[in-house]
Amino acid sequence: MKKITVFFVVLIVLSVAGITLAGGHDTPLGLPPVPIPADNQQNPAKIILGKRLFEDKRFSADSTVSCATCHDPQKAFTDGRPVARGIQKKKGTRNSPTVINSAYYTSQFWDGRVETLEEQAKGPFINPVEHGLKDFSPIIEIITKDHEYPSLFNKAFGVKTADININHVVKAIASFERTVISGDSPFDRYMYGREKDAMSKAAIRGLDIFRTKARCQDCHTISQTSAIFTDNKFHNLGVGFFRIEPKLMAIVEKIRKAKSKGLALDEKVLEKQEISELGRFAVTMDIEDIGRFKTPTLRNVAVTGPYMHDGSIETLEEVIELYDQGGEDNPMLDSGIRPLNLTEQEKLDLLEFLKALTSPAYQTLLKNNK
Repeated sequence: MKKITVFFVVLIVLSVAGITLAGGHDTPLGLPPVPIPADNQQNPAKIILGKRLFEDKRFSADSTVSCATCHDPQKAFTDGRPVARGIQKKKGTRNSPTVINSAYYTSQFWDGRVETLEEQAKGPFINPVEHGLKDFSPIIEIITKDHEYPSLFNKAFGVKTADININHVVKAIASFERTVISGDSPFDRYMYGREKDAMSKAAIRGLDIFRTKARCQDCHTISQTSAIFTDNKFHNLGVGFFRIEPKLMAIVEKIRKAKSKGLALDEKVLEKQEISELGRFAVTMDIEDIGRFKTPTLRNVAVTGPYMHDGSIETLEEVIELYDQGGEDNPMLDSGIRPLNLTEQEKLDLLEFLKALTSPAYQTLLKNNK
């Protein structure tokens, strides 16, 4: 009886914090079950711990940066900047993607260099442009000396203070991130809730354009029972390619030599623009992957700008124009990217549909963006 009481108390705390205990089939309308790894099952104590770790600025070299700095819940888990800003206000080379529904990605980061949320959570801590730590030891020291963390880790993992390690830290963060899911938008109520008046007539026309003439659904997938709005693949739209095209082969050769010598490119992606613009290639070394970046989800896209891997496009109207013109021409452009010849009315309808992907929790942001 005591365990049941504690469980419901924890659920109340989660509810007040605005967190949904995601997993299994308890997901918002329009979303499939959240994938949960076998070695990191969800529990309320772990999720609460993960949220606290996510917001702790002490885990950075100058105590100014937390995960929430670039993934601010008040900004739909983005930072609203073209590119991320870390310690000492250092600027990176890539846009901070929203954490919302990142649980559905089969790889993380714009170039997909790691597969899991647990692996992703490690990277920023030791990146010199982000949290700027030399290694993970300061994090563990802060945690073990803190007056509350040891007890929270014990509740979450059953681990003694002396045995806490970075894997426990990132498992807790990832567990919290798997609760940051968002569906139940006007689109979901129209598509899956069968509420025919949930979307405006313009948005309904926009959905049809999305699926047909604009061919958005080719990469931003919608199924009969749910929609995560990503194919989890990588594509070259030409954005930012102009930065490397004049000296492309020289850059490619330089990167290949560096990687053959065992140079870790993860941190260099945020320091060197030319490495960043190589996209997926810096991970696979496959020529066909040059300039390819992961397809982001479109859920809440109206409130998670700026857009593209480099944050170079400020508005959705500009994004639509980019696709309408067939991307930015370059030798590696995806074959499926070509002019759409949308009418002005079709562009407006498509925009209204994209706005209809905004979930209730972020409707206020949508109104503020108008």
